[in-house]
Amino acid sequence: MSAQDDLRVIGSLDELAELVERHRGLYVRWSRGPETDLREVSSTDDLTGVSLPGLSASPLGVEEWWEGRPVRVWVARRLHDYAHLPHDKGPGVHPWVLTGKETARGPDNEPLVTDVRPMCRLDQRVIEEAKAEVGGRAGRRVARCPRRPR
Repeated sequence: MSAQDDLRVIGSLDELAELVERHRGLYVRWSRGPETDLREVSSTDDLTGVSLPGLSASPLGVEEWWEGRPVRVWVARRLHDYAHLPHDKGPGVHPWVLTGKETARGPDNEPLVTDVRPMCRLDQRVIEEAKAEVGGRAGRRVARCPRRPR
């Protein structure tokens, strides 16, 4: 059994939103998993081949400007833009959640994280729910988040 097999599996968007509400400093990473990534905590810039000083990841923490809107929609939005990566990067690439220390920014302004601690992995159902929540079609986004009264 691998370390990845020991990770808790999040099975729904609501479950992930609850995790984000309970924990600060969570990131999602799309890769072949922590067992592979933690051998050498470094990402590579796909465009230049430059080795980066940490794992590239997307923050899941809700920004203050979100102003009380649903965390479920926030999390769906954070997952939606990277849902193409398993297709682009090949078999075995999937999303997993981690905590760690943000040490730098990558060439796409993404956080680079070290001192990584894997938290869980995400079932494909979470990604499908995220796509449905924010419109689901690449290039077309449907706002479903209610505006806050002024």
